[in-house]
Order: sequence, then structure tokens, then C-alpha cells
Amino acid sequence: MRKFLTALIVIPLGLILVTFAVANRHFVTVSFDPFMAADPALSVTQPLFLLLILVAAVGVVAGGCAVWFGQRRWRRAARRHEADARTARVELADLRAQTAPAKPEPQRLPVPSGMGLYGPVGRDKQRATL
Repeated sequence: MRKFLTALIVIPLGLILVTFAVANRHFVTVSFDPFMAADPALSVTQPLFLLLILVAAVGVVAGGCAVWFGQRRWRRAARRHEADARTARVELADLRAQTAPAKPEPQRLPVPSGMGLYGPVGRDKQRATL
């Protein structure tokens, strides 16, 4: 089911991306020099679709990093709680080990001499000789 849902999202998204790339394949110049607009020293000429896809990818990575750094506190708390739970499990196992020998062993009733669990010794339940 998960593969089906992934395909349901990825295939149309891929088709839209390919259509976008074919429709916007003309070249544009991107300048990183704000002082010389006529003859920029830092500029890149590339297809428009590539520029937009790269900007979107950088935005996704930047957003992912921001979320990851924002959740730092929750990850730290989860690690701390996991360590506390592990310590509590060890303490519980130690306490159970200490209390286990303190329990008295259940008393067994004595078996009458010459009688087994199912009758006379040496015979089974159907009175066959063992």
C-alpha cells in the first residue's frame, strides 16, 4: 500500500517536473554582483528550469535543517528518558532477583509409601506394568 501511495505521488510530480523543464528550457543569467549590473563579475548562465529546481532543492534542505535544529530539545529529552527507562528496568530486574529467593517454596504433600501418583508403584494409569 505504501509503494502504491508513493507511486501515486511521485509519478504525477515527475510528469509535472518534466513538463516544466521542457517549457522553460531557455537560458537565463543569474548575477551575484549587486554593484555592477551591466558586467557582473559573479554570474552564472543556466536553463531556467534548472535554476528553479535548484532553488527549490536548497529551500527543502534549508527547511529540513531548520526543523532538525528546532527539534534538538525533543531528541535530547527522548535520549534522557530512554536512559532513565533503561536504568529503571535494571533496578526492577535487581529487585525481582532479590525478592525471588525470599518466597517460600510451595509445600508438597507426602506420597503414601507403595503408592505412586496413579496408584501402586510400577503401574501406569491403566494399570499396565511399567
